[in-house]
Amino acid sequence: MLILASIIVLCVLLIIGVSVPLAFGAVLILISVFGGHDVSGFMPAGHWKMNSIVLLAIPLFILAGGIMERGKIAAPLVSMAELFVGRYKSGLSAAAVFASAVFGAISGSAAATLTCIGAIMMPHLRRANYPDGVSAAVLIAASPLGLLIPPSAAQILYAWVTQQSVLKCFLATIGPAFVLIFFLCVVNFFMLRRRDDLLLSEIPENFVAEFGKRSWFALPALLMPFIILGGIYGGVMTPTEAAGFAVIYALPVGFWVYKGLTWETFTAVLRESAVTIGVVMVMVFMVLIVSRFLIFEDIPGMAKSLVFSISENPVIVLLMVNLVMVLIGMLMDDVSGILLSAPLLLPVVTSVGMDPIHFAAVLGVNLGMGNITPPTAPLLYLGCRVTDVPVNKVIWPTVLFIVFAWLPTLMITTFVPEIALWLPNLVFGS
Repeated sequence: MLILASIIVLCVLLIIGVSVPLAFGAVLILISVFGGHDVSGFMPAGHWKMNSIVLLAIPLFILAGGIMERGKIAAPLVSMAELFVGRYKSGLSAAAVFASAVFGAISGSAAATLTCIGAIMMPHLRRANYPDGVSAAVLIAASPLGLLIPPSAAQILYAWVTQQSVLKCFLATIGPAFVLIFFLCVVNFFMLRRRDDLLLSEIPENFVAEFGKRSWFALPALLMPFIILGGIYGGVMTPTEAAGFAVIYALPVGFWVYKGLTWETFTAVLRESAVTIGVVMVMVFMVLIVSRFLIFEDIPGMAKSLVFSISENPVIVLLMVNLVMVLIGMLMDDVSGILLSAPLLLPVVTSVGMDPIHFAAVLGVNLGMGNITPPTAPLLYLGCRVTDVPVNKVIWPTVLFIVFAWLPTLMITTFVPEIALWLPNLVFGS
């Protein structure tokens, strides 16, 4: 009964807008006062769990993402994508999808991707007569690519919580990310195919020269994911060292190459990143204590029994697990969702034969979709603020992207394990 009451209180607090750390703190107070549990007994477990070198990668990637956002590192990426697809109908919005994918590979954050690419692309899309609702929706729908394309802070957390290889978790989400990019571009094309008033980019007279010019300008930004991921997969750097290198690399690029950073904006980045890191770490600590309590009460075992009491068919089980994860993603940010759902649902999916690395990809797609799914949808409302488009204009196009792009990607990722596992198996062996 206490568990049910705690879940209800948590959901109500999150729905009415209480911050995640405070919502989980309220649950801990409820458990302590009415459950007869000494919550302080769980606090050392949260402390020692957080005492991990792997976890240092998250604040470093948050800082790197802030520097890239203010340093105008995304602008040349957008320019490159526009050169190739801007002359086609729906091409400019497709360029936003590709730019989100590349910037997601640099920042590892859905919110940073949406804030940066949205602020750059929305004026371009408006000048080209793209409808505001569709333009904002495609930027919102593409922003969770930052959760899928490595390096991803969400996958670092998943690997840390479940004691899996960080590199394998990184690789597992690449296949689903490419599937999602394909579906987003297809849906985007069909939504805009009858628009005859779109202004298309002109083909440069000397395409090769223009390509060389833009490539040279974009080279410092494009090198970043190759250096970071190459260093990780080549065994030269750990994910934490790669995150530190990302910060060091982004500073001169932002200050002296693209000149988006000044001492004033850099100070603002440090301040904003410090606040974000503080919130994330308090959130991680709170969720870890609640997760520890759930494990202590054998809630994962109870969830497994409940699911199998409904059906033992693996397809039905996985569909129910996906539904739970989407609901979690609708209520929480990706960090909280990973910390809560990974230990809770991993025993359920492994019991029907799903590989934990495969589950990393399924979880990433689920939480990304949940973050843009109404009515809660934190990324949806952030995107409306960034693009200055009313919510009522954005919801319907976003729902179309969810139904015809995100859901097919989720089903393919869930029921075709090779999409997630072929790259980890190729690199590490099956």
